[in-house]
Amino acid sequence: QVQLVESGGGLVQPGGSLRLSCAVSGRNITNYNMGWFRQAPGKEREFVAVVRWSGGNPIYGEPVKGRFTISRDNAKNMAYLQMSSLKPEDTALYYCVADVWAMGPGVHEYDYWGQGTQVTVSS
Repeated sequence: QVQLVESGGGLVQPGGSLRLSCAVSGRNITNYNMGWFRQAPGKEREFVAVVRWSGGNPIYGEPVKGRFTISRDNAKNMAYLQMSSLKPEDTALYYCVADVWAMGPGVHEYDYWGQGTQVTVSS
């Protein structure tokens, strides 16, 4: 069983940056593709980004392309989401996800989910 724990959320001003971290335990992270989703109040859960187990082929959702960067450190069993040029519409609960095969934007593709970390973009 894989456990995912997110950290790094908080309050940031528009235009600012934030880095989210995802600690993986229970299994070796190299077995899994790692990704991020987010959910704003009253909205459906939205795909943010995913990266292959090797660290290659990152895929981003349209709203975050060019502003967010997903990465991973397999030696540390960690995944990251670097967020820049943040906008108020980026405000959401951000979830770390893992799956052996999934690389797509579908919520139901991913077997493992963290509890989420809140990001609030506001002046």
